[in-house]
Amino acid sequence: MLIRPKKGVGIRDRIAAWDTDPVFSVLLKLNPKFSDRVTAIAGDCGLPDLGISVEDRKLLVNEVQIVLHCAATVRFDEPLHVALDINTRGTFLVVQLAKEMRRLETFVHVSTAFSNCVIRHINEAYYPDNLTCSSDKVLKLREILSNDLIDNMSPAFLKDFPNTYTFTKALAEQVVQKEASGLPACIFRPGLILATFKDPIPGWTDNLYGPISILYGVAFGVLHVSLLDKKARAHIVPVDYCANMVLSTAWKTAVENVQKKENVSLKCPTIYNYAASDQNPVNWLNFSKAVEDRRFDHPLEQTIWYPFLHTTSKQWVFELAILFYHILPGHIVDILLRLRGQKPRLVKIYNKIHNNIRKVALFAITNWTFSMNNTDRLIECMTSEDRKLFECDMSGLCWDEYFGVALFGMREYLGKEKPTEESFRKARKVIKR
Repeated sequence: MLIRPKKGVGIRDRIAAWDTDPVFSVLLKLNPKFSDRVTAIAGDCGLPDLGISVEDRKLLVNEVQIVLHCAATVRFDEPLHVALDINTRGTFLVVQLAKEMRRLETFVHVSTAFSNCVIRHINEAYYPDNLTCSSDKVLKLREILSNDLIDNMSPAFLKDFPNTYTFTKALAEQVVQKEASGLPACIFRPGLILATFKDPIPGWTDNLYGPISILYGVAFGVLHVSLLDKKARAHIVPVDYCANMVLSTAWKTAVENVQKKENVSLKCPTIYNYAASDQNPVNWLNFSKAVEDRRFDHPLEQTIWYPFLHTTSKQWVFELAILFYHILPGHIVDILLRLRGQKPRLVKIYNKIHNNIRKVALFAITNWTFSMNNTDRLIECMTSEDRKLFECDMSGLCWDEYFGVALFGMREYLGKEKPTEESFRKARKVIKR
């Protein structure tokens, strides 16, 4: 596993922290020493040559059979030079490393369903015409231009792309298309990844990205207005289904690698779109209704205000509504805090919330559709036993049940409140104040 030091924590300490992470609790019971089987490779996708030592590179070249390239910066407001280094150049360097691997059987590049969000219907295809400049030209410019100059050129590079994340992920797909055409490779495009549904534990999540932040904000009692088109599709993916699909695409790509052994030239890497299916669609109305219906099922003890949520797809309505529901109450609370000798904080919190909502608004008010022929065929060719073991077919997923699980997990793993009867009793008492 390629892993980098983070916030002053070394790679060995980061792996040691798995012993206390709830997501590994089931695995720890089955095999308390499972981490002994993990070889940590110090590296960083944002560094030249991935920051890998000569010795470690030799180890990877000689031993690795399966590559799952999931590393990326997912910040929408990441400076372009940083996003290029990690998402695009990092992908180029991983592909070059994979080309050297003597035992390589499969290579999966994890992209995003929104890498081509400049169009509304997305096929399992490459879209080089959407880019203002090819990936190789952009990477050459990155080598010769300063960070500031690259960042200042962002509007020209991005054009119709809403942020540096989607743009650099689109470039990364072109890198895979051009550089990995001779490898047993594929591209996996998941939708908005949320909490687990079943495995290894229901409702697990460890971040506030995307829709989960709305759940948390409403439950906490600070978020009452959000930009959301209830009629638009919500292309949500449970993270455990997503992980199973990554492994399934790796298996399928390895099976198809037989063509290479027969000296048949391989086509461009296959693309697998992964979002809510037409057979079992889910929209933001389902999502917001689940929040409203279940807000008292899993309340937080830390709730500071009565939980409710109003949504609108119009920017001007949102800006007007937050004035009355967020900004004015925030200033009143902060004045009271000052009078009590405490540090004001609510206005600052609301500024962050509003900025985040504006950054992700496009993905909550735009209706995209996806073709998933390759994904459907993959699931169809799996045995019934494999479908149970690597559950990834969302056509039969009960969305209402899933949202309930996600809310439950949000309370425990983000709110850090244990699901005891006493805790729920206290939380309901807080709401009724």
